[in-house]
Amino acid sequence: MRDEPILVPLYRVEFDAAELMKAHPPVWRNKNKKVVFQLACPRDRPARGTITVTRWPDVELPSALRLDASPRVVASAGLFDYQPILPEPAAEWHLNFAAGELFCAYSGGLFAQDEMQVAEHPALGSVREALLARGLSTTVNDGERSTPILVRGVERRCAIATDPNPKEGRPNGLYGNRFAEASVEAVRRAVRVLDPPTVSNILAIEAPSYGDGAYTDEEIARILRTAYGGFLAAKAESRAVDPDALVAVHTGFWGCGAYGGNRTLMAMLQLLAARMAGLDLLAFHAVDQAGLETFRGAEKLLARVLPKGHGAVPTSALVRAIGSLGLQWGVSDGN
Repeated sequence: MRDEPILVPLYRVEFDAAELMKAHPPVWRNKNKKVVFQLACPRDRPARGTITVTRWPDVELPSALRLDASPRVVASAGLFDYQPILPEPAAEWHLNFAAGELFCAYSGGLFAQDEMQVAEHPALGSVREALLARGLSTTVNDGERSTPILVRGVERRCAIATDPNPKEGRPNGLYGNRFAEASVEAVRRAVRVLDPPTVSNILAIEAPSYGDGAYTDEEIARILRTAYGGFLAAKAESRAVDPDALVAVHTGFWGCGAYGGNRTLMAMLQLLAARMAGLDLLAFHAVDQAGLETFRGAEKLLARVLPKGHGAVPTSALVRAIGSLGLQWGVSDGN
């Protein structure tokens, strides 16, 4: 049973991509990000298309979970490649691991998941600048409420390699704080310009951060509620455009880097949120083989927690069952 709310966005704004980037160009404070932008957005290749930005209200968790419905799950040992999986008509969304304010650190030297996504989709920087100029809230989490922000129809103009490659001048890779330390030439070599660009849909939600010890039931419910609300908003926006669209969310170890989240728990709760929201597909990008094995373990652990058979299980009982596992917070990776 999914007592699914009817969602209405807090605001909806549409931008012509070329006009948006001309009126509100991204503001790059880091020299290496300026290099990426120059390669990805030369003057003779202006942005194209329409970008739609929506911000959505906080939601309550459903009272119960149906046991006879679950999305297809695809897991891979890699990063986001932004390639579609579902047949048309479909809407596929890629998570943005937000930090309170939408794309708030995009212009500086940090190169974690959020900032890497903006560098590859430069118009996202313009989206932030335009929302601020209009006085529209860019808050995705104020500590009490999760207000997901969706950006539909943004061009991915380049792909940036972050893996360690001594021959290309990045012996320790480019992820996190290493990007700002890299030479300009190493960054140039890491950029693959996409011509023509692909088009992505972005879902921004923030995970909890810097906890300690075992997760409490309250923390588990809050994480689940945040993921569920974001996934539900993605489905609502997709179905508003095309009622017949299949809906997918691409995610990974959300909140498990700088925020120190537990990989097993965060994977379990996203799997559960995808079921609650009625997604057609959850695509999990586990970074590497070790991450993929962790994800498979999370799938098995969730299967043991869920009751067998049909019918429904109260959400509160699920939260308590997951809490009884005693899963522990991890440690920030410094990125």
